[in-house]
Amino acid sequence: MKSLGRILTAMITPYDDRGAVDVAEAVRIAQFLVARGNDGVVIAGSTGEGHALEDDEKLALFAEVKRGLGDSGTVIANSAGINTRHGIALTKQAEAAGVDGILATVPAYVKPTQAGMLEHFGAIAEATRLPIIIYNIPGRTGSNMLPETFTELTRRHANIIGTKESTGDVKQFTEILRTRSRDAVTLWSGDDYIFLPALAIGGYGVISVAGHLCSRELRAMADAFDGGDVDAAARIHRDLAPLIEALFRVSNPIPVKWAMGEYGFKVGPCRSPLGPMPDALKPVLEPLIAPYRP
Repeated sequence: MKSLGRILTAMITPYDDRGAVDVAEAVRIAQFLVARGNDGVVIAGSTGEGHALEDDEKLALFAEVKRGLGDSGTVIANSAGINTRHGIALTKQAEAAGVDGILATVPAYVKPTQAGMLEHFGAIAEATRLPIIIYNIPGRTGSNMLPETFTELTRRHANIIGTKESTGDVKQFTEILRTRSRDAVTLWSGDDYIFLPALAIGGYGVISVAGHLCSRELRAMADAFDGGDVDAAARIHRDLAPLIEALFRVSNPIPVKWAMGEYGFKVGPCRSPLGPMPDALKPVLEPLIAPYRP
């Protein structure tokens, strides 16, 4: 199941001048990201403004981005939704659209119990043959999936193959990896800043925001670590730190979407209620994105 990819970017969603999803530009961005060293893309995640997309917009993105990438890169669809019935329906439609995998986020706002998570994700797993990555991001959802809940899900459902872990908690990362039900269960760091520490304790990959800009460097860091050159990996980690910090000074995806606009993509502004890129942040970010400009 590691064939979903090691360096994955949670892709922005571009809009045209009318504010409609620009599917053709989304395909162009996905192709750019794969050409720059990403193994694939996640569509309609947090960075893709999944909260602001209608189901038909998501399905058009799933189908057309996969068609545009073909076998060159994987497409992972964030399709689980915030209630189980909707999540099942959208996941089935995503599978029919041809995606390679599913990202299933802990539901936001409702604060499900651990037992509720077992039921919710179990029902979605039974509704599809696709591999599923659980996305745990309590800073956005208000609920933390505990390691024992994740491990139990992987015991019950062979197609739940990993987690995008965005707690930033190395202790939780360690517990997930220590108690995982099978060696093939994979941990992707959900935050760029902690990718290298995650590798050090047995994590595999990253589902990235900064990967829009510096995917080649993220891969070089992972390759250096794998090759035993920890000093080189640490140097890349330190070099990327100012860029990663600046990308999260205001709510994601506002800064990275602006940065991709600076790279010449027609991205449009984020949909309301996300605000515009602060003018004060532009001169901070400009020199940080310059070294990675295509």
